[in-house]
Amino acid sequence: MLSIIGNGYNRDCEGVTRRELLRIGALGMSGLTLPGLLAAKANAAYEGSFIKDKAIVLLFLQGGPTHIETFDPKMMAPSEYRAMFGEVKTNSPGVTFGKHFPQLAGLADKLAIVRSFRHGVGSHRTASELVAAGGNPTQATMGTIYSRLAGGSNRVTGIPNNVVLTPPAAGEKYKGLGTQTERVTGIGSLPATYKAFDPSSGGELIENMKLRLAEDRLDDRRELLTQLDGIRREADATGVVSGADRFQQQAFDVIVGGISKAFDLSNEDPRLVERYDTGAFEIPAWLKKKKKKKKSNVPAQSPIGLGKQLILARWLVEAGCGFVTVTSAGWDMHGNAFGVNDGMPLLGPSVDKAVSAFIGDLEARGLSDKVLLVITGEFGRTPRINKKGRRDHWGNLCTLAFSGGGLPMGQVIGDSDRTASRPSTEPITVQNLLGTIMHSVFDVGQLRLETSVPSEIARTLTGSQPISQLVG
Repeated sequence: MLSIIGNGYNRDCEGVTRRELLRIGALGMSGLTLPGLLAAKANAAYEGSFIKDKAIVLLFLQGGPTHIETFDPKMMAPSEYRAMFGEVKTNSPGVTFGKHFPQLAGLADKLAIVRSFRHGVGSHRTASELVAAGGNPTQATMGTIYSRLAGGSNRVTGIPNNVVLTPPAAGEKYKGLGTQTERVTGIGSLPATYKAFDPSSGGELIENMKLRLAEDRLDDRRELLTQLDGIRREADATGVVSGADRFQQQAFDVIVGGISKAFDLSNEDPRLVERYDTGAFEIPAWLKKKKKKKKSNVPAQSPIGLGKQLILARWLVEAGCGFVTVTSAGWDMHGNAFGVNDGMPLLGPSVDKAVSAFIGDLEARGLSDKVLLVITGEFGRTPRINKKGRRDHWGNLCTLAFSGGGLPMGQVIGDSDRTASRPSTEPITVQNLLGTIMHSVFDVGQLRLETSVPSEIARTLTGSQPISQLVG
């Protein structure tokens, strides 16, 4: 028996260890092993399930991204309201974005921008928890709900179904960057079993991906990869892989390829990594010095890891993870860290580059319809620029954008008033956000018939209306 597990044996109510990922029969590839599961899935063995073959990547811009400088520049408004850096035309007629998003402007036909998203809350913690949970009464985040309904890990690949990626998840050089996760990973009234895996917190996710051999052979990750490479060479020499059917091949790739490549960006095409790379958006020394005098936490808000975080997000959904939350700090632009004037030239282009690369990467891999990207934060920013050239907390309009997921893109949903202060059309609510995401990953009609779904969650999901322009 070859098992890929972590160290720990706490079991959930179904008798499965929370940290167990894969267990197959000695690569014998017979019986109800991983190949059998792959074949069963391909043969629609899960037909009738309410879980769709979809995934969510939630890019949470922590601090409250300005809705005006991102996707609603309002250049016809008085100067104290309009986007500070101006606008850029998109490939959708009549639609403009903030000046720092030229690459996304060229992909506007692959985006759905919501300009009437509001919830009215101006407190960081309360608003973050509200948006991350979609306002559901359990107060558990949407990722936690997904994990509760779909299972703690993917039944085919063993990949955790709910993961949060902060900058340190992308490598040692990003340690010390913003890692605040508690506001976007809350479990509410649900069991802790379903909380998001956080690889930046003690490396738990990476440990979960280690091959379980003798303890003295797992001293470090290098030894693990050596063992896996040995299995690969032996299989090649004996013809185990070449003689396998496509499900056996896929199973072998999951174990020997997927696990050994987990979180190892050296296996990615360097040209692809460069398209994602946000390392150029390092905070300049003069700005660090200036902020240090004000006892600011600006150094921790650097966006240099965002591109690699999104590469990891793509790897996770490609390997079967259902819900990935990616965090990017620094968007609290009223002077504690950045203001709009010095924050947007760094944070805006990092999102523009990394998200554009992510959208293109998904399309190249045939995953655009499978993966729904959601871009938001806890709230927006005051429409009127204050006396210090900054914007304060504002919950009456918030940034929200979507891409992919098989939903109709190339549209602007709703509108704001003349000064981007409030919706001028029917507001889109956090419950609408919840409904849109949950209708994307679940067959809500089928979910009503499932007796295993907690009644509170079932009522919430069946009663949450998605954004009508996205999900009918």
